[in-house]
Amino acid sequence: MVWSLPLEHAGHPDNTLNAGQDGTLIRRSVLPGGVRVITEQMPGQRSVTVGAWFNVGSRDEADGHYGSTHFLEHLLFKGTPRRTAFDIAGAFDSVGGEANAVTGKENTCYYARVLDTDLPMAVDVILDMVTSASLDAHELEIERGVILEELAMNDDDPGDVIHEHFTSHVLGDHPLGRPIGGTAHTITAVPREAVWAHYRAHYVPEGLVVTAAGSVDHDVLCDMVLEALDRGGWDLASAATPLPRRSASPLDVPLSEHRVDIPRATEQAHVIVGCQGLSAADERRFDMSVLTAALGGGMSSRIFQEIREKRGLAYSTYCFGSSYSGIGTFGLYAGCAPARVRDVESLMVAELEKLAAHGLTHEEMVRTQGQLRGSLVLGVEDSGARMNRLGRAELVTGELYSLDESIHKINAVTAERVQSLAQELARRVRVTATIGLQE
Repeated sequence: MVWSLPLEHAGHPDNTLNAGQDGTLIRRSVLPGGVRVITEQMPGQRSVTVGAWFNVGSRDEADGHYGSTHFLEHLLFKGTPRRTAFDIAGAFDSVGGEANAVTGKENTCYYARVLDTDLPMAVDVILDMVTSASLDAHELEIERGVILEELAMNDDDPGDVIHEHFTSHVLGDHPLGRPIGGTAHTITAVPREAVWAHYRAHYVPEGLVVTAAGSVDHDVLCDMVLEALDRGGWDLASAATPLPRRSASPLDVPLSEHRVDIPRATEQAHVIVGCQGLSAADERRFDMSVLTAALGGGMSSRIFQEIREKRGLAYSTYCFGSSYSGIGTFGLYAGCAPARVRDVESLMVAELEKLAAHGLTHEEMVRTQGQLRGSLVLGVEDSGARMNRLGRAELVTGELYSLDESIHKINAVTAERVQSLAQELARRVRVTATIGLQE
């Protein structure tokens, strides 16, 4: 079953979306101010994962604000008028819980995993951070150094570097092509006033989505959220409509076939060959899941068998697809000896073209669909994964699939559909990115 998640006005009756075969109960409410709360109650759990989401990421940064999203991910943990950074860290350490944040190109989430008895504390702390971050100028300068060290660490990892360069070339000048964490230049340049303006513009009631999974009572959580937001001084008096989701209209990002070779002395070279992929709302996303799994998603996949098992040319090789609103990326990756880059690159392209020409065998379809079903079921046994699933459904697609419906979608994929998608991807303009290449 698929549940639509409309953007109702506050005060709309609660939606009970699912009473699943595993006993889970999913409920959704729109609270005053346009705040959305979605929960999944999981029987037998003693823990709960709760997250505060905003549909804002690195693609939403205005000129002069580049790097602000990443800055906020750090600075919200640095203190509020009610709590110091040590208080925030100690609150979770003292109960054996964990708290963190993740910033993406299109959304940001601050989350915590705690025992169910500690949920009131987690909600209070996370929403205190969200509503009342001090963004102290001194702390900002300290954190500027921390972020620069983080970027330097990432730049020392050629695997991270190659993925960033590949993405930036596939997505071109569109804001999605910018690195999520910013660059050393943008982090150094962005002033506190720009970070503050970004925070005030986007961290608003109608943009907040609270999701929780595990041992959680929906009505109790809604009360906790309202109380915490009131303490934070947010105005919840208006019957505001939640902010709209991003447009699902396809993005037209011009792309010409080219390669980017990054000169760097490395023991191992890295290569990605790919193109623009599918958007997050594309109905063929389940076809893409089967395609990427069969082509390079496991030890029995085609490029793993061809490149690693048969020829011993790489330790790590895989296929990936990333989806955003209006566009996506698709790529084939391998790390290999610098002198073998051209050979490995040719082998990866050849496997994609074979799939486009001849499709998957019946045996491959059965094995790949079984792999995806198992990964799906095992994945959602974790409360964090379920919390994340609720947030993405609310912010990205506006649809929430039941576990049974997701399995049905996987089973419904045919070899013909996978081959058709492979043919389309094989025809698309390609970008090849390498680091450590030796000619």
